[in-house]
Parts: sequence; structure tokens; C-alpha cells
Amino acid sequence: MTHPRQTPRPARAGRTVLGAATVAMGLIAGVFYAFACAVMPALARADDRTYVAVMRDINDVIQNPVFFLSFLGALVLTAVSAWQLRGSAGGRWAGAALVAYTLAFLVTVAFSVPLNDALAGGGTPASLREHFEDPWVAGNVVRTVLSTVALDPAADAKYADD
Repeated sequence: MTHPRQTPRPARAGRTVLGAATVAMGLIAGVFYAFACAVMPALARADDRTYVAVMRDINDVIQNPVFFLSFLGALVLTAVSAWQLRGSAGGRWAGAALVAYTLAFLVTVAFSVPLNDALAGGGTPASLREHFEDPWVAGNVVRTVLSTVALDPAADAKYADD
């Protein structure tokens, strides 16, 4: 039963968008998580030349339609879900997810991408790595935490009005 001040449960289309947002968010959180606990610790063991070459390759190949569909889709679908669920308890959860992922998105655009671009530039592998590794890893941890936080409210929004 719906509380008089709440809107009814979202229509099937709204649940579909919320489900797609949750899946996209989970995929992105997983990518950031895999980098945080596997990719970057493994690369930390590599020499400077290998580290820079592999990160350049990763930065090149990750720019593909499949990744961008999830990366941008998580933002757009969560925003649509928050709008569709506005005025409900689920809307508050979806709104919280949107805020958290927007921050992760901004960290990527304003922090991680410029570091990636600098790594693609000239310089010695040692110098490039010195200016890249620690800030990028720290920024990725922030993205991992924020996208994981965003995943929980997105999932909870589905059940908030039950």
C-alpha cells in the first residue's frame, strides 16, 4: 500500500530504467574496483617502462563503445531513474546514487583523464610514472568508493516503496 504522500511504485518502464541504471553502475564500480585491487597493484611491480607502456595501452583500449555505454549510461540512467522516482522514498535513494556517481564521474573527467593525457605525453618513463601513479591510484580509490556507494542507493531505490 502506498502512503498518501508518496507516488505509486514506478511503472514497468521506470523499473526497467532503474534496473539498467543499477547494472551499468555495477559494471562501472567493478571496473574501478578491479583496477584498485588487481590491475594497479600488479603494475606497481613492473619497471617504469613497462608500467607506462601498459597504462598507455589500457588508456587507449578502454576508450571503446562498450565502456562508454556503461560509463555514460550509469550517469544518464541514474538521472532518469531519480527523475522518474521523484517524490518517493525510492527517488531519494536514486537521487543519492546520482550525487555519488556524479562525483565519481567528475573525478574521472577532471582528475583521471588529465593524468592519462599527461602520461601519453613525452618524458622519461620514470618521470612520467612519478607524476602519474600515486595521484591516479588515489583518484581511482575515490571513484571506486563513490561508484560503490552509488550502487547501493540505486539498488535500494527499487525496494524503497515496497
